[in-house]
Amino acid sequence: MLRNAKWLPVILLAFLAGPTQAVELHEIEVRTGTEGLIKVPFSITNATSKPVSCIGELAHWYSTEVASISGEATTKFDLWFDPETGTLTLLNKHDENMPVESLWCGFAGRAYATRSRLKLVRLEGKAPEMVQLSCREDGDRLLCE
Repeated sequence: MLRNAKWLPVILLAFLAGPTQAVELHEIEVRTGTEGLIKVPFSITNATSKPVSCIGELAHWYSTEVASISGEATTKFDLWFDPETGTLTLLNKHDENMPVESLWCGFAGRAYATRSRLKLVRLEGKAPEMVQLSCREDGDRLLCE
């Protein structure tokens, strides 16, 4: 009996795994370009002497740098607004629309730990106007308003 005991973990694992189900893959259409979208210009001033990194969170598991701002400098970039859905998007290098869930800035190298979330207004049918923010030091964090 002890000779077969080495198979017990394998048998238990197979039993606990249970039946598996196949996942059906569906093709999705990725919107490209800016047709039907409204440009939303952003201007962010870094009022600190430290470099700042601004990050767009495109999904709960993926983010990308939208802007890098040296100390006491201003940067400008555009997001695109879909008036039908109220979605703000960023275009990737293939002009594919990447919906932005959130946008934040923090000190470069510690951007997440020092982040300040930027308020994104999402109203169906009404594009946000130009967004102008200034970021300053607030203790060990960045504050962008």
